[in-house]
Amino acid sequence: MSGSWRFLLVLSLFAASIPFWPLQPQQPVADEAATPWGADYFPNIPLLTQDGEKVHFFDDLIKDKVVAINFIFTGCSDSCPVETARLRQVQKILGDRVGKDIFLYSISIDPYNDTPATLKRYAEKFGIGPGWTLLTGEPADIEQLRRSLGLYIDGLENGRSKDHNLSLIIGNQATGRWMKASPFESPYILADRLGNSLHNWKQASAMANDYAQAPEVRAPSSGEQLFRTRCSSCHTLGNAEPGQPGIGPDLLGVTRQRDANWLTRWLKEPDQMLAQKDPLAMLLYEQYNRVAMPNMRLGDAEVSALMSYMEEETARLQTPLADKGNP
Repeated sequence: MSGSWRFLLVLSLFAASIPFWPLQPQQPVADEAATPWGADYFPNIPLLTQDGEKVHFFDDLIKDKVVAINFIFTGCSDSCPVETARLRQVQKILGDRVGKDIFLYSISIDPYNDTPATLKRYAEKFGIGPGWTLLTGEPADIEQLRRSLGLYIDGLENGRSKDHNLSLIIGNQATGRWMKASPFESPYILADRLGNSLHNWKQASAMANDYAQAPEVRAPSSGEQLFRTRCSSCHTLGNAEPGQPGIGPDLLGVTRQRDANWLTRWLKEPDQMLAQKDPLAMLLYEQYNRVAMPNMRLGDAEVSALMSYMEEETARLQTPLADKGNP
């Protein structure tokens, strides 16, 4: 994607958690006969899955289902891998509910290049499990679908550029409740919306909330905010689950293990380092299933803040362990 990625990121974060109804009904409704978000609204376009199966968008993918839908293309080197890695975390949290009462769909905006076979390789690279379908189709059909979902930006997308709206659409077609969400949102929040609120939106929570028992919330630093939104889709920082490798390596101690100049450049321009076949960059690329580190368009101040946060967390988590080892 081009330099407008930063604008689209801001736009998607602004759109996070904003309820979205294309025609603004007066009240949510509970049955298909009353909801405007039925077969007459959604284009029932034909699509092909990564396995080459022909499906129709409304009849086969979303009718009476709780779903999350985003648009990607496999040649994307910045935002799409981060979106995919984040949804992979959501899928892991939801477990075997994905494919049963929750369904995930990633639809290519580059159908000329993203054939079913290409999408299948992409799914295998990211370890995408059952219940998450990758799809391609005719360009005009996909544009029509994006417009109906509110994920097409007039004036920005002209067919030559691969810039696109960085938002998820999540919803329950049977109830007519749809909303936009940021793909950079916490995976636990996204999983809760898909697994709970979209299923039981009319039922009040049985949990009693008491401010007196609420934990004290620490304001995150700018570096921690960057890590949460840009890095945590693919990386952990000292809490990797045994037997559950991430898309990329755990970063605890990375500021002490890597040369500072190398790490700074890697955070700023990993695509150029891979193109130049930097030895360490190529080693990481091969070690982690040939998933390229995306260029997150970080500036000097952002890189500095991110490195400071990783060093602070390394000191916080490693120092107590070192102390325990001393007599």
